[in-house]
Amino acid sequence: MILAFTSNFTLAATQSEYMEMRSFVRSTLAQNHVRGSVVVVKNGQPRQISYGYGWYGKKLGNGNEKVVYPVGSLQKIITGAMIVQLINEKNGTDQEFSQYTKISRWYPNLKNADEISVGNLLTHTSGIMATRTEINRGYVYSEDNAVNWLINHINASTMKPVGTYFYNNANFILLAGIIAKITGQSYEANLQTRIIDKLGLTHTYLYRNIPSSMTDAISYNWNGYHNYQNPAYVKASLASQILGAGNLFSTPMDYYHIMVGLTDGSILSADDFHYLTHIASTRTGYSGGMYLKNNDSLKTVYGNLGGTHFGNWVQLTTDNQNGLIMFLNQTTDSEAANKAVGYQILNHIKANTFIAN
Repeated sequence: MILAFTSNFTLAATQSEYMEMRSFVRSTLAQNHVRGSVVVVKNGQPRQISYGYGWYGKKLGNGNEKVVYPVGSLQKIITGAMIVQLINEKNGTDQEFSQYTKISRWYPNLKNADEISVGNLLTHTSGIMATRTEINRGYVYSEDNAVNWLINHINASTMKPVGTYFYNNANFILLAGIIAKITGQSYEANLQTRIIDKLGLTHTYLYRNIPSSMTDAISYNWNGYHNYQNPAYVKASLASQILGAGNLFSTPMDYYHIMVGLTDGSILSADDFHYLTHIASTRTGYSGGMYLKNNDSLKTVYGNLGGTHFGNWVQLTTDNQNGLIMFLNQTTDSEAANKAVGYQILNHIKANTFIAN
């Protein structure tokens, strides 16, 4: 009887804590006029809490199992992880490479390729200054055509010295192309076998593979007076341009499982994750798709997509025990404001643990 009482009491307490957290998160989102789906992680327990509509016109709620969200730049860590997988797999073979390998091996016709290393791409220190990767060109590219367009664009653009930090989708689009060149299979095929199938993810797709029974979320503005204004979504043409750097759609819960898989051996080991996030050429703490902060106790990354109102922010303790994965589809188009909302929630999860940006 004592054991039964203890079990029931613990269950009731856990449910009570969840309801309190749910109420806090939803009220915080409401007070700040944002909408979206959030995974709150406290003491190793992830909980999804959603508020508002993922598609207002159809009254399809955020968190509905039919809705997936563009992850934006949060995809870069996944592309980086596949590069590390290949570094491990090709070690000791005639395809062996490392963070120091120059990318002229795969891109002999790319400007400065004989000076740019894989590590430079992983840390945005390639010197590549090519812009316009998120300006919709109105054409749905194949993977090869997306990479080829980018190479031509880089060759026609000004570059800074290799080693100069400049955040640029181009770096990870080139990495996606390297994955395809090394394996002889598309980035799409590698993503499916190396990430989605490995983790058993059920709500993670490249844009072109979102099932007809599901939908990608619509993004909106709060305009100071009304919700769900200025709807905008990611078009197929835009998604096809940013291969490996922003064409992935998922849910915050699936993304949490990816975060766990990056260190538990499912995707990478803890040592592999350390390698990915400590590339020698880093200048800002950004390495492989994320920033590590507070003496490596926190991992964080922000993502959005040009021409839309989405805002995604991840901040987790590096052991994945506490933190936040926040996918917003209504914002005021301010990264700082979105992070401020997330930081309120983070402090409610575990005070004096997280950082504001």
